[in-house]
Amino acid sequence: MSSKEEEKPGKKALNFIEEIIEEDLRTGKNEGRVHTRFPPEPNGYLHIGHAKSICLNFGLAEKYNGLCNLRFDDTNPAKEEVEYVDSILEDVKWLGFQWHDKPYYASDYFDQLYAWAVKLILDGKAYVDDQTAEEIAANRGTPTRPGNESPFKNRSVEENLQLFEQMKNGEYKDGEKVLRAKIDMSSPNMHLRDPAIYRIKHAEHHRTGNKWCIYPMYDFAHGESDYLEGITHSVCTLEFEVHRPLYDWFISNLVETEYRPRQIEFARLNLNYTVMSKRKLLTLVKEKYVNGWDDPRMPTISGLRRRGFSPESIRNFAEKVGVAKRDNVIDVGLLEFCVREDLNRKVPRVMAVLDPLKIVIINYPVDQVEYLEIENNPEDEKMGKREMPFSREIYIEKADFMEDPPKKYFRLIPGGEVRLKAGYIIKCENIIKNDAADVTEVHCSYDPETKSGSDSSRKVKGTLHWVSATHALDAEVRLYDRLFLNENPDDVDEGMDYKSNINPESLRMVHAKVEPGLESAQVLDKFQFQRLGYFCVDMDSKPGKLVFNRTVTLRDSWVKKNP
Repeated sequence: MSSKEEEKPGKKALNFIEEIIEEDLRTGKNEGRVHTRFPPEPNGYLHIGHAKSICLNFGLAEKYNGLCNLRFDDTNPAKEEVEYVDSILEDVKWLGFQWHDKPYYASDYFDQLYAWAVKLILDGKAYVDDQTAEEIAANRGTPTRPGNESPFKNRSVEENLQLFEQMKNGEYKDGEKVLRAKIDMSSPNMHLRDPAIYRIKHAEHHRTGNKWCIYPMYDFAHGESDYLEGITHSVCTLEFEVHRPLYDWFISNLVETEYRPRQIEFARLNLNYTVMSKRKLLTLVKEKYVNGWDDPRMPTISGLRRRGFSPESIRNFAEKVGVAKRDNVIDVGLLEFCVREDLNRKVPRVMAVLDPLKIVIINYPVDQVEYLEIENNPEDEKMGKREMPFSREIYIEKADFMEDPPKKYFRLIPGGEVRLKAGYIIKCENIIKNDAADVTEVHCSYDPETKSGSDSSRKVKGTLHWVSATHALDAEVRLYDRLFLNENPDDVDEGMDYKSNINPESLRMVHAKVEPGLESAQVLDKFQFQRLGYFCVDMDSKPGKLVFNRTVTLRDSWVKKNP
């Protein structure tokens, strides 16, 4: 399909990556293949930014009947763990994608990468440098000033081969030597100033164990892994744009085939009120600002899953954000909107009272219980209806009663009337207070002729949610909010860092009353609590102890709280 056809009314225009792919298909490049990959480093949990990349890479392969690999760029054993590998596998599957063939690893190619490094030495294009990391950095120069040649750059091929083999055999300490490419110390692109190819790292690898004590640098392993896997379009974020000449240099100097992977850069996802650096997220976990990588306040995919986000909402968010060539900051409210939009259509409405106030219906029979019918989701009739027990004593929200109300307060007031959702109209008759003059109980009367669904002509403006005090279940509800107070968490006073912007009210826990039908709710089941927001059963929930996480409120209340 051509881009002109794509732009016809009713069809979405192609993004710039799709335009590149369609041109490649038109010209028959790579034999008409489209093969992408998602290449995470297993040094932390994936976050919402990675979710965008996952959706893009797998989505492109799906659109063009191609393939997408999941490849772990596991070249730094000191920071990588099996836990991270397992979490990434789970996240990709949860988002609804299936990788081609099997999970791949850069470590699958360590023998070939080593052989290629030897080839560069034999071709006079790589050398072993004895300088320290600090000396190498100091001699690299600046973007406006050429760097200084290493005093070890002119070692013979034979000496470099011997030293490199000794590095592989573990005869040197970490940082004692490094293998560098011979390119151009005066290049305006700093990444071409004799970049490191291999460094010494005496650390056990999660897959290869202690077979290796030297490991390829990311820039070296990345492009060569793409080549070995037959990747056609190597899609990455904008910070790698300046790495592209090095990516191409390595491939051009190592292989002679016509086929070449093509690196294409797009703008990474940046969200306000959020940090997207794995290093910063790891700090939050290690210093216990949050309760682990899957804390529902974290922007990690596992945190969003635990909080109650659906994979469909995240995929829809990635679609709405689109693919851009320039970095920008997306309002986290868009992500929350996508969650509401998705959950509104498909999760049941239930009754829950987060801050209970007891209502005694004084003219309702003491031992009577009746079951009121209520729809599960007005957006989907197929979800049917359920019955809720109604009795003499119920709970409503404390905020739904006010003794001295302002104007246009349409909830319960002294002498006023409201309707109970799916129930009756009740009228406040009396108030019970404690010694501190706090309202502890409200006595009401009900009109038995006003049962919801009846032909009663009586109308009231306010409708409240409620639960039967006799039948309600106790539940712990965790009210999550944005983790940072500042739209840009890194905007801090001198001497401070992003952690000083952490929202002290990002988590509040309340003891709620919920309708009895929730007793059978399972972990990660999602609900709309009437009038309160969307909630999800937390993994800490177990028989006899219900725990819910607030996913999002019914509408964006952050702007009102933080003008």
